[in-house]
Amino acid sequence: MTNKEKSSKSHLKWTIQVFITTFLLSIIISYISTNGVSKLNTVSAIIILLAVIMIGIVFDIIGVAVTVANEEEFHAKATKKAFGAKMSLKLIKNASKVANICADVIGDICGVLSGAISTMISLKVTQNLGMPENIQFLVSAVVAAMTVGGKAIGKEIGNRNSTKIVYAIGKILSNFKDENK
Repeated sequence: MTNKEKSSKSHLKWTIQVFITTFLLSIIISYISTNGVSKLNTVSAIIILLAVIMIGIVFDIIGVAVTVANEEEFHAKATKKAFGAKMSLKLIKNASKVANICADVIGDICGVLSGAISTMISLKVTQNLGMPENIQFLVSAVVAAMTVGGKAIGKEIGNRNSTKIVYAIGKILSNFKDENK
């Protein structure tokens, strides 16, 4: 098997893994949040909605930071055995997969989830306050604007602070995995 065939097979395997993981996470998270949010009051539901939007933005920032970070900056830290440096290098070397998980898998799940939560909030508001059902369009537009605007700001943050962000994530992940492996 040639290197090109191995790479193609590896990419197909990765794509299938991402598809299955996204599908399962979406089902679990949507089920929990839909059932959980429907039982909450409107203020609590809005707080959860804002948290979901923020999670999507934060993971988008991480995805951008990993793709633009400079690998050379971490080689020196890894040589000095700085905690988190080896993990940071692993993140950068797997930037396309890390960005895919952060920005696409988690980010898109948060986007779908925020849409579902905003619909439930709209229903609660229309039922409790007797407002017209068209409020759902306004709520959806506000959620979309917050998400897109937040991600636009986040991309700039990820670009400008990529080294700090990747190093911080490397340190966090190093707490869960032995760096010497």
